[in-house]
Amino acid sequence: MHDLIRTVLAFSLVLGVLVFIHELGHYLAARWRGVHVEVFSIGFGRPLLRWHDSVGTEWRLCPVPLGGYVRPHGFEGPEDATEEQKAAWQQGRTFHDKPVLSRAIVIVAGPVFNFLLAIVLFTGLFAMSGQPHILNQVAQVLPGSAAATAGVEKGDEIVRVGTHAVRDVTDLQSFVSGQAGAQTTLTVHRNGADVTLPVHIGSVAEKGAAAHGQIGVSFAAEMGRPQPLPQAFVSAVKETWHVSVQTLDGLWQMISGQHSTKDLGGPLRIAQMSGQVAQYGLSSLVSFMALLSINLGLINLFPVPILDGGRLVFYIFEAILGRPVSRRVQEVSFQAGFALIAGLFLFSTFNDLSHFGLFQWLASRAGQG
Repeated sequence: MHDLIRTVLAFSLVLGVLVFIHELGHYLAARWRGVHVEVFSIGFGRPLLRWHDSVGTEWRLCPVPLGGYVRPHGFEGPEDATEEQKAAWQQGRTFHDKPVLSRAIVIVAGPVFNFLLAIVLFTGLFAMSGQPHILNQVAQVLPGSAAATAGVEKGDEIVRVGTHAVRDVTDLQSFVSGQAGAQTTLTVHRNGADVTLPVHIGSVAEKGAAAHGQIGVSFAAEMGRPQPLPQAFVSAVKETWHVSVQTLDGLWQMISGQHSTKDLGGPLRIAQMSGQVAQYGLSSLVSFMALLSINLGLINLFPVPILDGGRLVFYIFEAILGRPVSRRVQEVSFQAGFALIAGLFLFSTFNDLSHFGLFQWLASRAGQG
């Protein structure tokens, strides 16, 4: 019960903060561009709390913590608005009347604030605790692995695979992943000298994905010293960029079949991980929030019509053509986008339930029956 309570609280805190910051970006950008905001909601469903601020925005706190929204005044265009809505429009403060650049700024501000949140969190973490580094030094060799057969030892530094010079651990993992079954060499730095070892890279094939290479080692990590604030900020910007690139690369590997789509997690997996990292302390939770914030920002920039990125695509075409994209095209695109997002949500939830062993448990119960 204690673990469940911790998981629920951590999940609500993590997702609540991320959603609030994302929607705050939309809200502040709308206010900056002269658009009145009617509703600022955290969560979905019947509001638990609601109040109005001095400028007339209704703030809501709702029970389903799976998202939120900001509703700009006049977000619907003249073709979609009812006569009652048109009569309530405030001159000069409607979203649809603003230039395309202003509308694009309002939409893009949400993802931008997620990246800014990640930078702020990383900056605080690096300034207070230091920046962790994964060393290109073997911490453990898995028994029976390709590395064990080749003679790799704990403490070795892998500097070359065949003719490929290894830059860092990420580079090593990426290169080896594409060398499944290859007969090559590993050059390791050991006791001040380079040693070349013949190796047959292992091949791991997951269901629904192409085989990828694996040598079977884990690497050592160290926590750096706390950094001065300016240096911590620079490191945070670099880390945010690095995580973004890694995330997009991982997504491409799923799309191209290099990794199984079973790795795609949904809200249940996020909730589980929130509870797990919370028990390791505040630093782990802050780092996890920063990673999730980057992912939320990236996802919302994907050119899917129901997401922020999809609206930005429409605005780009509007700027180029000098007129809005036709209403019919937008309607069909939004329906397709909704179907895609709903499908991904169901698929990721199915993956989560499979990860938790629900279907195996149901199968065993059915077998007993």
